Amino acid sequence: MTLPHTECFTRLQPSPIHGVGVFAIRDIPEGTNIFSDDTSEMEWIDANNVAQTNGEIRRLYSDFCIRRKGKYGCPKGFNNLTVSWYLNEPIPGHPPNVICRGDHDFFAARDIKAGEELTVDYATYSENQSA
Repeated sequence: MTLPHTECFTRLQPSPIHGVGVFAIRDIPEGTNIFSDDTSEMEWIDANNVAQTNGEIRRLYSDFCIRRKGKYGCPKGFNNLTVSWYLNEPIPGHPPNVICRGDHDFFAARDIKAGEELTVDYATYSENQSA
């Protein structure tokens, strides 16, 4: 039997970078697919539909979604956000320790030590949110 923690490398906790962040709960070797058991699918919503929503609803899309070609990539329901949706960008001038490849899979860009916050460059998979 595989236990629920077998493929779990991270947890959420308060971030000194921004609000809530993703932190390593054990060492993560370079090249590891960090959220390999996250098989949730994204919905692609036209940005014009989002523009018609009120401030806090619109902010959900801005804070948590990927933006590409006039659409927002988001979870099927915001109550289904998985840990990966909480990755922050690194402090300016610092390189991210996570890279996004393929179909929004996140890999350790280098060895990550337990306790480190995981960060990723949003521009590698999402357009500027203010566009």
